[in-house]
Amino acid sequence: MADDVRSQKLWWPRPTVRGWAFLAAGIAMFLYGLFLERRDALFVACFLIAIPLVAMGYVLVRRMRVHVTRSFSPVIVPAGSEAVVSLVVQNLSVRPSYGARWRDQAESGISVPASALMPSLGRHGRVDEGDTARLEYTLTPRRRGVFGIGPLILDRADPFGLASGEQTAGVPHDLVVTPRVSPLPGNALSLTNGDGSMHELLRHSNPNSDELIAREYRPGDPLRRMNWPATARHGELMVRQEEQRSNPEARLIIDTTHSVGVRGGSTITRPRLDGAFELSLEMAASIGIHLLDAGFRLDVIETGASQLSPATDRVRGGLRGDTPTPYRLPAGDRDLLEGLANLVLPANGGGHDTRADSPGSAIRNPGNRLPTFAVLIDVDVREAQELAALRPYSEPAIAFVVDTVAPVVVEQLEDAGWRCVQLRNARGIAQAWEQTGRERRPVDEPV
Repeated sequence: MADDVRSQKLWWPRPTVRGWAFLAAGIAMFLYGLFLERRDALFVACFLIAIPLVAMGYVLVRRMRVHVTRSFSPVIVPAGSEAVVSLVVQNLSVRPSYGARWRDQAESGISVPASALMPSLGRHGRVDEGDTARLEYTLTPRRRGVFGIGPLILDRADPFGLASGEQTAGVPHDLVVTPRVSPLPGNALSLTNGDGSMHELLRHSNPNSDELIAREYRPGDPLRRMNWPATARHGELMVRQEEQRSNPEARLIIDTTHSVGVRGGSTITRPRLDGAFELSLEMAASIGIHLLDAGFRLDVIETGASQLSPATDRVRGGLRGDTPTPYRLPAGDRDLLEGLANLVLPANGGGHDTRADSPGSAIRNPGNRLPTFAVLIDVDVREAQELAALRPYSEPAIAFVVDTVAPVVVEQLEDAGWRCVQLRNARGIAQAWEQTGRERRPVDEPV
């Protein structure tokens, strides 16, 4: 509580409109008495000038001593949603406080209400007099990020309203604004490959179930998966199906670098690139939450230096050897959204470390072909080569590309076997995800 009081900042008092009127009248009267040598006018002038000055001294001396507690509901808010800010103000002075006005401060990008009258506060320790007041207001952050809210600003005046002064109370608190999460269709991931078989990753209650089971034949099932003994027992066509574990894995690649930005002679402006980055994070958040809710363990890979789990040795990017950042329920969804809220796009290109290992060395695992999703905004040819090198270890491999990605890069990825889905705006996120379940180009699978 002592730190709270010491952190308060005081601005010098200033005259109000009424105080300025007194000062103007006093100066005019002083000039009148000075030129006409009227002592009575000079006396009145000095009195008019002294009143606002005394009021300013009163405000300066009678500063408020309060303790402020701030909380947000919800603690983490998606962009475009409402958050309730609650403030508990307790008077720490032996004198009551009344007539003060209050308003909150916020960083650029957050709008807070205008000043309002604060309820009267009784003397400290006198609960019967009400030494504590609760203040609330609602704000709606429009964009993703971490924003400082506070400190509280108190504006107090003298009893005659001739002078007022502001002071801060409390300390700032961070409001975490996450990307919007769009609900994606389906409760599981179903993708069709070239031979017509279905890859289904479902949640099961048995944590160790990874055995072969038999199910009825469905149109499109390959004949090589026919279970003839089960067919003989049941009297109908049965196929083998591997029951997936309750914690399947998936990869999510987020593009956190950008190239020079020249596309066919035209330059991609920074505001357009920033807009594409925000769209990509909305898509990444939607995919990540969807997969986590379906029971996946999610490995998030950043193309640039790690921001989700920064360290001095994590400066190359996940495609160049840095280990991915893992997420899983029950706390993984919140950790992922908090991490995405803090992501920034570098101001001057990618700036990759030339000491990097071979592309994808930290995530290659020939015995573990994971579903891989990439959200791309401005990858260059070199990064496309690194994604192409990852393709044999990904099934399926789907890239959501914003219109800032060069067509030559999209063609390069498709030639490597990636399924590229165009992502144009936030309203099309669910539609883009739905396209991942449609028929895609056959890809040779290793035996």
